[in-house]
Amino acid sequence: MSGEVSSIGGVSMLPGAAPQSSAIDLYARETAGYADRVAATLAQLQAAAAEFPGQVVLSTSLGAEDMVLTDLVARHQLPIAIATLETGALHAETVALISRIEQHYGVKLEVFRPKNEAVIEFVKTNGDKAMYESIALRKACCGIRKMEPLSRMLADRKGWITGLRREQSANRAVVPARDTDKDANGGVRIKFNPLADWTWADVWQYIATNNVPYNPLHDQFMPSIGCAPCTRAIAVGEEFRAGRWWWEDESAKECGLHVKKEGASA
Repeated sequence: MSGEVSSIGGVSMLPGAAPQSSAIDLYARETAGYADRVAATLAQLQAAAAEFPGQVVLSTSLGAEDMVLTDLVARHQLPIAIATLETGALHAETVALISRIEQHYGVKLEVFRPKNEAVIEFVKTNGDKAMYESIALRKACCGIRKMEPLSRMLADRKGWITGLRREQSANRAVVPARDTDKDANGGVRIKFNPLADWTWADVWQYIATNNVPYNPLHDQFMPSIGCAPCTRAIAVGEEFRAGRWWWEDESAKECGLHVKKEGASA
């Protein structure tokens, strides 16, 4: 409908229009309690590092939220490893961000990739568009490209840090600041979500005021960015993560990284 306006985080945009401003211009603004939320997040990161010295990792998806956490870890020289999953199906802009982070902060990211033979066999058997055919095949692809490498990332670590926020989706509306899941040996691993109560405006206010590098795809109405075949820009009236696996029902829209394992307690 001509002239209809949508919004993300309270910022208006016209349907189908190319972005006229950067994500910072569109979304960054300081709201009540912002400084307190930044201070609380830094305190949570410092506490996580102290609780599990040398055994905690920031698992970054290279999205805007995780860039905030990366900046806090690097800026304050916290003893927290920074790691990412390079699935082999990411946008070129996302992959390029890895080296940009390393150059900007002078840190080395741990990069975990899927096992090449598993990817080749999956594509050979199911085709390179298998993710569109069924939820089972899409999740199988996520299992190979994300879940197995994640298991290696988290091996022997007692805690991991994510950029989950309650505002991101209905599935994440009750994300706690601190959670638990099971490690590979059946023990308990602590999962820290220090941005749980942040808003989209908070994220971009931090990026703007601290000169944080970010994925340029955010400037193209992609608030949530995953693998290229499974990500698109969001349209009028759609929710924050609507551009992820858009052909699936909302209840299925997790790859498995943030699905609570049976038996883990909050």
